[in-house]
Amino acid sequence: MENVLEIEGLCKHYPEFSLKDVSFALPKGYIMGFVGQNGAGKTTTIRTILNMAHMDSGSVKIFGLDSVKDDVKIKQDIGVVYDDLYFASHLNAKQIESQIKGFYANWDSRQYYTYLEKFNLPKNKKVGSFSKGMKMKFMLATALSHNAKVLILDEPTSGLDPVARDELLDILAEYIQDEERSILFSTHITADLERIADYITILHDGKVFYSGTKDELMEKYVVIKGANENLTKDLQEKTIGSHMYRNGFEAMLAKEYINELTPDIDYEKASIDDILVYIAKEAAHEKRN
Repeated sequence: MENVLEIEGLCKHYPEFSLKDVSFALPKGYIMGFVGQNGAGKTTTIRTILNMAHMDSGSVKIFGLDSVKDDVKIKQDIGVVYDDLYFASHLNAKQIESQIKGFYANWDSRQYYTYLEKFNLPKNKKVGSFSKGMKMKFMLATALSHNAKVLILDEPTSGLDPVARDELLDILAEYIQDEERSILFSTHITADLERIADYITILHDGKVFYSGTKDELMEKYVVIKGANENLTKDLQEKTIGSHMYRNGFEAMLAKEYINELTPDIDYEKASIDDILVYIAKEAAHEKRN
């Protein structure tokens, strides 16, 4: 399987935080959800992919090219959408197009205005006056109008209402239909990823906790609940993020240990949100000890 993005052994050190040996790959034609709690390192990783932050060690390859040496060439084929508008807010869509089209060899003005019409975006209105959803769609229009082969989305659904989020997911699903284009989608709204993602990479405290198919992840863990006396020492050692309450316990458990549960312990498949929560609980427990 061909990969459009390959990150290997990525390290980046700051006084208060570090990326530690981050490695994962995005296959061509798929959507990868990139998740983790605030401060996990998602934005730092994306900034490094885009050569906006310099890595201390490791490598990033996009389309098989080195992200540092071949930066200009790579960015001809990448579209980026952030959680907030990165264009001059006092300009309108026509003015912005006149400024940016010269940077892209494959810029398609006809496609740009087609997207503006499709997304119901005015051409002569200042983009700073757009709603949150309109700003997101405008950034997508510009990202898609130079025939980008990879979209990198950094929290684009932050603050969007459910209708705008649904519209975004439909746009992304249409974008990858030809199986020639790919998406790295960082978001806190994991329900969106459960709907459209093919792969998931979970980052925790600057390290990769999981990277693989969404289906494998969704079958990997269960959330267990029961009375405190049913949580034996042997079982607790196998759990992730166990938490004791006055009238029972909750924890996450790898599905491979499910046959060790007694009939008194209930379990259900863990969602992506569940996995993130119990990873954080486990980390907090380790720090206390």
